[in-house]
Amino acid sequence: MIIRHSPDLRYSDVTPKQVYLNRRRFLAASGVAGLALPFAARAAKLSTTKSSNLGGNEKVTSKEIVSGYNNYYEFGTGKQDPAENAPKWKVPSPWTVQIGGEVMKPKTFDLDAIMKLAPVEERIYRHRCVEAWSIVVPWIGFSLNNLLKQVEPTAKAKFVQFDTYYDPKIMLSPREAGIPFPYKEGLRLDEAMHNLTLLGMGMYGETLPNQNGAPLRLVIPWKYGFKSIKSVNKITFVETQPKTDWAAYAPGEYGFYSNVNPKRDHPRWTQAKERRLGEGFLGRGIEKDTVMFNGYGDQVAGMYTGMDLMKNY
Repeated sequence: MIIRHSPDLRYSDVTPKQVYLNRRRFLAASGVAGLALPFAARAAKLSTTKSSNLGGNEKVTSKEIVSGYNNYYEFGTGKQDPAENAPKWKVPSPWTVQIGGEVMKPKTFDLDAIMKLAPVEERIYRHRCVEAWSIVVPWIGFSLNNLLKQVEPTAKAKFVQFDTYYDPKIMLSPREAGIPFPYKEGLRLDEAMHNLTLLGMGMYGETLPNQNGAPLRLVIPWKYGFKSIKSVNKITFVETQPKTDWAAYAPGEYGFYSNVNPKRDHPRWTQAKERRLGEGFLGRGIEKDTVMFNGYGDQVAGMYTGMDLMKNY
């Protein structure tokens, strides 16, 4: 189903997920649970202009798996920890994203301003984790370049650094998580400007759950999942390759580029295979062959012409 975009819709007009979930629990306790789901679906809906299936017509992974099994070290190092701990976090409002560095017009945007920059659309992407599991997700957002163009990068801008929000009062400490916070990631400028790089604000027709990166995250479908940084609140254009958390923590395991590559194994496991969550016997996963660039090579391979992708992993 395609729901046409409403130009007057503001992010702040969307009912927060905590509110409709509380109503859902109330309705269930009152013996009218059948009314709860339709209310939830309406309350959390994000209007979109179009839906593009860029997942190769593969089966979409269930929302329960995608929201219940993920990595978000600020809320725990186990796969189920974020779903348990992240909902306790109250997302700051207003949420702002500061953009600066090598730009002509540094700016700070709130979510309402961001949503006015481009029509919001649904894109179904394959998503591959460095730990060799994969999912297919209907994300909601628009190409990141619609935001980045607003600040007019200078000729010196060659890379883009992203910082995630960090609240030490409710999130793990760097010592507990084992990596530095605030979490940092980075892309080369052409990667950040590529149309496939999504500025995500929802999934499955709804606003993002906290554990999936509310209220704003990146989705970069040809790279391993940890490059798709969650809860972004700062973007900086820089001249030299920025230091990123995982590449700094374990450079032999997590490279700066981290393009999906079946020939470049992780030191502790093969990357030639992946396990598609939610499929197979009892949903335990079906083993599949990993495809170069996660199957998006036709669109992105040209950016890496002449590069040694075994060295620049």
